Amino acid sequence: MTKADLVDEVVQATKLPKKDVALIVDGFLEAICQTLTDSGHVEIRGFGSFKIKFANARIARNPRSGETVHVPAKLVPFFKVSRELKNLVEEAARARAEGESHQAAAAMPDGSREARD
Repeated sequence: MTKADLVDEVVQATKLPKKDVALIVDGFLEAICQTLTDSGHVEIRGFGSFKIKFANARIARNPRSGETVHVPAKLVPFFKVSRELKNLVEEAARARAEGESHQAAAAMPDGSREARD
């Protein structure tokens, strides 16, 4: 989902003008970025938290040339998913997998789940 897709979803859900929703989404994202640069932590309960983590210096490899490259230590943004969101995604994936296995079984002429030779 892109930012434009997100704006469209919110417009559909709220019936607010697209221009207003775009301003709200931009403001929301800008506030997260500003808070991360100021204090390094943003928590949205039930969704997750953004924070700044320190990444140690390391030696990496350029995938094109194979040459080793020194990557300096740096601060990087990090997102940790909340338990609630993680559970929601796992349940949806489980339901989707069960639905697909039921569809596959229904597609077999005798309703069995085993493939025939």
